[in-house]
This record gives sequence, C-alpha cells and structure tokens, in this order.
Amino acid sequence: MPNFDRDLLFLIHDVARLLRVDADKRARAHGMTRAQWAILIWLERQSGLSQKELAEILDVEPITVARLIDRLEDRGMVERRGDPADRRVWRLHLLPPAAPVLHDIHIEREDLHRLLVDGVDARTLATINAGLVRMKANLMAEPRGRAVERAALEQDVA
Repeated sequence: MPNFDRDLLFLIHDVARLLRVDADKRARAHGMTRAQWAILIWLERQSGLSQKELAEILDVEPITVARLIDRLEDRGMVERRGDPADRRVWRLHLLPPAAPVLHDIHIEREDLHRLLVDGVDARTLATINAGLVRMKANLMAEPRGRAVERAALEQDVA
C-alpha cells in the first residue's frame, strides 16, 4: 500500500488545495473572492486582456469571467473597453480604485508565501522551484508530444 503522505501527486494536490482554501479565506476577509483577486492580479500583470483570454488563463467559462468582471466593474475597479480591431471583443483595464485592493492582495500573498515556506531552507526551496518548473514544462509539452506522435503514426499508416 503506497504511503499517500509521501506520494508526490497527492502532495501537490493537497498543497494546491490548502493554498486555495487559505486564499479563499483571505479574499473573503477583504469582501472579495479568490477569483476576483486572480482577475485583478492578471490585469495588473497584463492590462488589456480580453474576457476570453482571461477565461482561458483562469480555466473557467467566459460567462464566469463576464460575471466576475460585472462585479468588479460595479465596484469601480475594472473597465471594459472595446477592442479597436474587433468590435465583439472587450479589453479589460484596471481603474484607480483597484490599487489599494492590489496592495492588500500583495500583502496577503507575501504572508501566504512566508507561511508556505516556513522551515524550508533556501537551497531546498530553489530545488523545489526548479523541479516544479520542469514538471509544469513536462505537462505542457505532453499534449503537443502526443499530437506529434499521432501525426507520425497516421503518416506511417498512410
């Protein structure tokens, strides 16, 4: 019987779940949701994202992003602007009232980061970061790799 306390897949899942639960509590304490915080963070990083692009980044349905943007717009934090190249697309931009909220988010993220890495030495943390970056790259490359393999097999069959 495997030791699930040491199983890499279970550990990654459990750590991610615990981070989400903690972030949810922190966001609620500020009268917001983790999803709203994520939108603000992404728009701070990359102003002018479309609702569709943001939905893809957050891995949610576009209608979900539209509703979240509605709430952020009602609070004066986000503005939809038409895309000059495509009238069907809304580009999202932060407004000044988002600044103090983003400040709070950054403080909460720093606190959560401190909590997460407490007792982990810098060398181990660097190894963990490098390993996770590699794992992410492996997972992102896998679907492309399978598509290339399928195409090669299809050519061999033809």
